[in-house]
Amino acid sequence: MKVTVHIERRPEIADPEGTTISRSLVDLGYDEVVSVRTGRTLHLEVEGDDADAVKERVDEMCQRLLANPVIEDYRIEVEA
Repeated sequence: MKVTVHIERRPEIADPEGTTISRSLVDLGYDEVVSVRTGRTLHLEVEGDDADAVKERVDEMCQRLLANPVIEDYRIEVEA
């Protein structure tokens, strides 16, 4: 199954990369940009026939390795 994991910092956590991008966009004349938050997207191919079981397994992967649950939130999408 194809699984997509979207990971981003929690809103209360500073995002220095997003701040730098935001400033650079304004410097380039894109004054309409108010703020930027960065994140990352992971695409996994996972063996299994049960979408719920696959999602549960990927959730475990996120908690143990893929995301830092102290400062990041994540969302899992499973394509059957």
